[in-house]
Amino acid sequence: MPEKLAFWSIPVSLFVLLLKVFAWQLTGSVAMLSDALETVVNVVAATLAFFAVRIANKPADRRHPFGHRKAEYISAVAEGVMIIFAAFLILREAGAALSNPHLDDVPIFGLVVNAIATLINGAWATVLLRAGRRNTSPALIASARHIFTDVFTSLGVLVGLGLALVTAWLILDPLLAIVVALNILWEGWKVTRESVDGLMDVSLTDAELTAIDGLIRANMQGALQYHDLKGRRSGKAIFAEFHLVVDGTMQVDAAHDISDQIETAMVAVFPASTFLIHLEPDSELHMT
Repeated sequence: MPEKLAFWSIPVSLFVLLLKVFAWQLTGSVAMLSDALETVVNVVAATLAFFAVRIANKPADRRHPFGHRKAEYISAVAEGVMIIFAAFLILREAGAALSNPHLDDVPIFGLVVNAIATLINGAWATVLLRAGRRNTSPALIASARHIFTDVFTSLGVLVGLGLALVTAWLILDPLLAIVVALNILWEGWKVTRESVDGLMDVSLTDAELTAIDGLIRANMQGALQYHDLKGRRSGKAIFAEFHLVVDGTMQVDAAHDISDQIETAMVAVFPASTFLIHLEPDSELHMT
């Protein structure tokens, strides 16, 4: 499912790009140009996301025993960098237009074309975001968030150009493009930061650690204590480890059964995840 959606993002983004380029040619608006430039990034990002999702879904192999899931983070980082680059391109175009703001003769039709592109973008972003959250796919989520940024950009452009036409204050066009660029820059920074966190093995969230803690406590009957829980996420998979303290006289197979019981419960909640349990004797009990 994620791979199919990632593939269809490519033709959808191309179609939206064509509509926005057409809208820009009809209006001559630098704000419309900025909107189209951001959609160019969408096309490249959609292509990257497709290949990243394909790679991430490959099973573990001898060279990659922990799987290929981090490919999605690499794609998301690249997308964030491209978003930032697009923002600087828009700032350059808007700065050049400040001294000579203008619109062409058919702006109303251009606004209608841009509005259609925005509706298509909004619907597709909603589909991607729901699928990305359902499948814990960083690449799909990053693409959806970027497209939503594009949607809000387009809405701002439509409102701003409408005001420029009503008031005849054409300076609103390049000023609006600058606001758009700053918003895109902020979104690019957020996407890049979050994706780098994934590559750097940032810790699981407090909610995820609390959920794992609850599963361990509910299934550790026969053990004395657990401690030193830590974990990280790689795409939809979780890698977590902790120390489980048992009676020093307990048979190895009995201690192993307890570990299996805990691991089975956790994998049921976090499929395709890996949990490492380090057994310790009661001499390692931590005083609370």
